[in-house]
Amino acid sequence: MTRRLSMDEAVRMLEGELASGQRSLDDLVTEDLWLAFLRFGRQPFDVSDTPDADGLLFQYGAYAFDGPPAFTLDLTRQFEISDNDGDHDHYVQVHCMLTYGAAPALEALGSFDSWFFHGTRDDLEEWAQGLTERAAWTTLHRLKPTEIRVYQEQV
Repeated sequence: MTRRLSMDEAVRMLEGELASGQRSLDDLVTEDLWLAFLRFGRQPFDVSDTPDADGLLFQYGAYAFDGPPAFTLDLTRQFEISDNDGDHDHYVQVHCMLTYGAAPALEALGSFDSWFFHGTRDDLEEWAQGLTERAAWTTLHRLKPTEIRVYQEQV
């Protein structure tokens, strides 16, 4: 039986997957980071038994979070937190945010998002393959981010 991890271990687990290769984080390209995120996404966590309790989000676009707009690929795992009665209370999101330098090819991609939820009939591998078959992946997969930020937030 596979041990289900506590959500408190999620950031450490993601950071471990990102650091598991033979190269430093500064040498990784988008595809390396995506594969590490998928390994993290396959790990079972102790979540409630509801359809949206454990989801993965792949989203990109030009956003102005802490300054001028920058192209960002945000790989997020979202956990639903329930109250004592089993009702939705809030979500915890663990982000791997990749930021890139300004480039017309990135701006031309516009914005996009796609969700996958564990515990549904959807298949994680099919979802991931569908994302890498998008035309945008040709532009993104070999790029080296200018910044990689891993963090957790409550939403």
